[in-house]
Amino acid sequence: MNSNSILKNIPGLIRASLDGDKRTVELTAINLIRKIKKEHPEISQEIAEIITTYSAGASLTRSMGVTPPPADNDSFLSLVKVEEIKDLSDKLILEQETDEIIHRFVRERAVSQKLVSMGIKPPNSIILYGQPGVGKTLISKYLAKELNLPLITLDLSATISSYLGKTGQNLKKVLEYAKMSPCILLLDEFDAVAKRRDDPSDLGELKRIVNVLLKELEEWPSNSVLVAATNFPDYLDKAIWRRFDLKIEVPLPEKESRNRLWREFLNESTTPSLNPDLLDLISITVNHISPSDIKQVCERVLRRVVVDNSDPNLCLIQELRIRFDGNAGEFNKVMSQKLKEIYGRKISQAKIAELLGISTSTVNHHLKK
Repeated sequence: MNSNSILKNIPGLIRASLDGDKRTVELTAINLIRKIKKEHPEISQEIAEIITTYSAGASLTRSMGVTPPPADNDSFLSLVKVEEIKDLSDKLILEQETDEIIHRFVRERAVSQKLVSMGIKPPNSIILYGQPGVGKTLISKYLAKELNLPLITLDLSATISSYLGKTGQNLKKVLEYAKMSPCILLLDEFDAVAKRRDDPSDLGELKRIVNVLLKELEEWPSNSVLVAATNFPDYLDKAIWRRFDLKIEVPLPEKESRNRLWREFLNESTTPSLNPDLLDLISITVNHISPSDIKQVCERVLRRVVVDNSDPNLCLIQELRIRFDGNAGEFNKVMSQKLKEIYGRKISQAKIAELLGISTSTVNHHLKK
């Protein structure tokens, strides 16, 4: 099989997909089946099933072993998003304790049938809590990938309704749908539907929704996994907490994890001149930052390097200074001292001033401190 001939099909396939040219997508897919059938029979069979399902007029989710998703009766919007996670665009980098809990959960789920046969209930519910951008959604995708299950994500914008009783009805639809076949159900922004029942502004709708959730969590099937994620754990009803098998706090990354994240997102092939000592320094100095924020900073740096042919070291420091806003003085002080500590006589005060975008006298003042 000539891999070049297969790769040549990919640009056309992407163009046709984005243009909504379903006929070209189908023909290109059939062509791919012919080329890979001998060496990759399973993949060619999966592509054939997708085409056959679509040609028969059925929802493509059926090719994933999932029935068409439920929709709101009034808006006709789908209440969930269904994804098949074959690979992750970002590497999952967690603190050791969190990483061990997640991997243990995957191992226990892998032998869930054995556990059930011995009268032991396998874990089937997780609540993830932590600051925005720490990787709660990425963990859900990782679980779907590792357990080879479709990821069903609740669409809050379609589910929550201003009409009395509608939100609870929609949520029940989603939960019943997820119970039909093995899957990972992600209830993101969980605090929006599982708030404490002592909220004085509630007219009774909130209590009904929480009661539905309590009942469903109690009876959740062992062949599926329910994952809830929230940035505001204190808002959740206390009874909800007790229903989850695992309560996992996903913290901001520590120094070693930050270092790995900076190196992961700053593509070495694009930024070969990036000083590794500088990354070590930034991993120590910039300590209250989420993986999502690190990724955003790195993307801005990479764009400047590619478009403007800029020095990645200078770009990285400048982008981090922007992030510090009004607290840039403290950042400049720490960076001045750390740069001098790492490079010693190899770096002048003038060079530090250039990197930080400040005067030499200010650098001198920081170093004297």
